Amino acid sequence: MKAEHKAYTLIGPDRKPYQSITPGTLGGNRKGKIYGRLDCRAAISAIEKWGTTKERVFFADEQTAIAAGYRPCGSCMREKYAIWKEEKQKEGK
Repeated sequence: MKAEHKAYTLIGPDRKPYQSITPGTLGGNRKGKIYGRLDCRAAISAIEKWGTTKERVFFADEQTAIAAGYRPCGSCMREKYAIWKEEKQKEGK
């Protein structure tokens, strides 16, 4: 008997979804191009407030999220967000 594996839809560095037997380690918001921890209070609050997950995406790792053009969450990834923000300000000068 063949074992059934749950399929998870993750986003790759090319921003295209793909199926994986391994769940993502980070979640994100497609519209805002933000990624963060799966237990992020801001993300959970937004999902509860608006009752929808249609913009929710998942990534295998941080490198993939960055390659796909997403930025760190200012709530659950404050240090990485501060670094990202500083880099963006330097680019603008």
